[in-house]
This record gives sequence, C-alpha cells and structure tokens, in this order.
Amino acid sequence: MRKAEVKRKTKETDIYAELNIDGKGNYDIATGIGFFDHMLSLFAKHGLFDLKVVAKGDLEVDTHHTVEDVGIVLGNAFLKAAGDKKSIKRFSTFYVPMDEALVRVSVDISGRSFLYCDLPLKAERVGNFETENVEEFLRAFAYNFGITLHVELLHGGNSHHIIEATFKALGRALDEALRIDERAEGIPSTKGIL
Repeated sequence: MRKAEVKRKTKETDIYAELNIDGKGNYDIATGIGFFDHMLSLFAKHGLFDLKVVAKGDLEVDTHHTVEDVGIVLGNAFLKAAGDKKSIKRFSTFYVPMDEALVRVSVDISGRSFLYCDLPLKAERVGNFETENVEEFLRAFAYNFGITLHVELLHGGNSHHIIEATFKALGRALDEALRIDERAEGIPSTKGIL
C-alpha cells in the first residue's frame, strides 16, 4: 500500500498527517476550522484516501497559515506515498455538480508544479473559513506534490457549493490519476521520469 506520514512545525502551525492512497475513504480531520475539516473529509471520502490530519495554527490571526500549511503537508504526503509512480494512470479530469455549481478539476501527476484556478467566489467567508484560502490550499498542495492542477468553475454562484464541488472533484480526479494501470509498464512518460 502507498502510505505516508508527514509532520511540519513552524512558529505559526504544527501539523501532522497520515495518508493511505489505497484506502477506503476513512478520515479523521481536526484543523480547528470547521468548514475546512468538512472539505478535507469530503476530499478523503470521495478520493477513497484514508486520511488523518491534526493541525494547530494561529487561528487568532486568521485561517490562512493553517490552510496553506495543511496544503503543504498534504502535498508532501501525496508525493511521498505516490512513490516511484510506476504504472499510474497519471492524468484525470473530473466534473462534480453541487446543486447549481459545476466544477471541473484536471490533474497531471507530472512532476511539474502548476496551478490554474478560476473559482470566482462571491462570499468572503463560509463559517470562519476565508474563501480566498481555497486557492492558497490548492497552490500549496499542487506545488508540494509536484502536479499540474487545473480547477475551473463552469457555472454556479453559491460559494459553499462551489468549494464543496471543488474538493470532491479533486479527490475523484486524484483517485483516478493515481490508480495503477495493470497494462502499463514503468513510468508513464516518454522521458522515463516524472
């Protein structure tokens, strides 16, 4: 099984994560940010990843440091757990509707860090979660995992629905891209490296 454990401690945050890519969607999330916990739970459940995240951050300042640093830790955990990436499918695109919202997420487990994010969010907050931190999380995750990630809102207006569809689609897309293809041999690249 492809598993990882990552710890990261700074003056702003103290984060621990356990990941099993080949899990069943079990999760135990405690970041101190209720809405973010909910999104990470959806991500794990729909990606079928077993995920534990325990984060303590300077929430008296705001949620930015905690959300971004969880993205860093999870990106590192996925990178570590993915191992040599032999025989993975590598690419995936997933669409997820949430009522009026429709979000498309495309991933390439490429070894090249890039984020394209087009998620216009009308609300500044959902609960105590600053919505601008969605992009901060996605950037930290993509850059620390070393993936190309495109996230686009095709239509919708409710910020909660848009963010929820995003995390579900990200989980589904990663599940597909990281799946082992029994027909494939070696690294899925003509370069021989990802």
